[in-house]
Amino acid sequence: MSGGKGLVLGVALVLAGLAVGVWFVTREAAAPPAEKARLTVAEALGGTGGTEGYARALGPREFHFPEDHGPHPEFRTEWWYWTGNLETADGRAFGYQLTLFRSALAPQDAVRASEWGSRQVYMGHFTVSDISAGRFHAFERFSRAAVGLAGARAQPFQVWLEDWKAQGGESGVFPIRLSAESNGVALSLSLEEGKPPVLQGDHGLSQKTAAAGNASYYYSLTRMPSRGTVTVDGHTHEVTGSSWMDREWSTSSLGEGEVGWDWFALQLSDGSEFMHYNLRRRDGSSDPLSAGSDIPPQGEKVRLSRDEVRIEVLDTWKSPHSGATYPARWRISVPSRQLVLDITPAQADQELPVSVHYWEGAVRIQGTRAGQPLTGRGYVELTGYVDAPRQTR
Repeated sequence: MSGGKGLVLGVALVLAGLAVGVWFVTREAAAPPAEKARLTVAEALGGTGGTEGYARALGPREFHFPEDHGPHPEFRTEWWYWTGNLETADGRAFGYQLTLFRSALAPQDAVRASEWGSRQVYMGHFTVSDISAGRFHAFERFSRAAVGLAGARAQPFQVWLEDWKAQGGESGVFPIRLSAESNGVALSLSLEEGKPPVLQGDHGLSQKTAAAGNASYYYSLTRMPSRGTVTVDGHTHEVTGSSWMDREWSTSSLGEGEVGWDWFALQLSDGSEFMHYNLRRRDGSSDPLSAGSDIPPQGEKVRLSRDEVRIEVLDTWKSPHSGATYPARWRISVPSRQLVLDITPAQADQELPVSVHYWEGAVRIQGTRAGQPLTGRGYVELTGYVDAPRQTR
C-alpha cells in the first residue's frame, strides 16, 4: 500500500517463500503456475511470527531525509515501491512496477555467526504491462541479505536485490536510477524527485486498525518525472512518463477480520494526485480507518476519511490464473473535494501469479473536479481476493 503497497503484501510474499524453508540463497520465477497461497495477507500483516523485539509504529514521528529513504531494521518489514506509466514518442504505452521488500527473520539482537547468515530476507516484484500489445510480464525474486546479495542503505542511497536495484545520483538521492531485467524483459529509468514527499495519514503515521501498533510509517513521492528504456520482445524502447514512489515500514498492520485492501494511486491532469486505500473486512464492510489524501498541485495534502470517499465497483474480471474475481472498473466520488473519477484498467490481466496472487496494474482515468473535465493515469493494487470472499463497499 503501498496503503499504506503497496504494500505490506511483501511480508506475506516473503513468508510464503520461507514456508518452503529458509535455506535458499536466491530464487527467481516468472509467472509460476497457479497454486494455493501458503499464507494470506491478513495472516502476515496481523503479526504472524510475533512482534516481540521489534519496534512498533505507535505515534507520529519526525521524518528526516535522506536518512528515511534508507532501511529501518528495527521494524519487522518495509518496502520501497515504484509504479509508473510510460510512453514512447509514437504513443506506445507501458506500465511498470518495481517493489523491493525487506522482511526480518529475527530481531536485531539475534546472532547469525555464518557469513551466509542474515536476519533479513529481501524479495522483489518486477512487472511490465505492455499495454499496446496487451501483454503482462511478472517476475519474483528472493534473497538473503548476505555476502552482498541484497541490502539497503541511505547514503549513498541504494536498495538492491542482486541486479534489481534503485540507486541514487552522485549529488544525493535524486535522480533515482531504477534497473531490473528478467527473461529478456528489462527496465532502465531515471526518476527525478518532482513534488516533495507527502507524509500520509497523521504526519506520516498510517493507522490501519484501532489497536495500538497496527500502523505503518508512510510517505509518498507522488509525481516523479521519468525517462529511460523498456525492453520487451527483443526491442528496446525509449520512454518518458511519470512514476509514484511509496515508502512504508511497520511491524504489524492488519487487524482481526481484515482480509486485504484496494489501493488507488492516481495522477490527474490538473497537476493533483489522489491516494486512497479501502481496508476490506471479512464481513463485507470497510474498516473505519480506511483513508486517503487529495494532493493539490501546490501546497499541503488534504486528508480524507473513509466516509468522505465513495467507491462504486462498476465491473469485475475473473482471473484465468487464480480463479479470483477482482473489481475491474470503479467510480470514486469525493463530494467534499468536488471530485468524481471513473477508473478503468489499461488492460484486464495484470494479476501477479507469484507466491501470493494479487492484482496490480496501470489504469486510465476520466472525471471532473468542480465540474471541469479531468483525465489521468495511475496504478491500483488489489489484495486478499484469492482464498477470500470478494468484498466491496
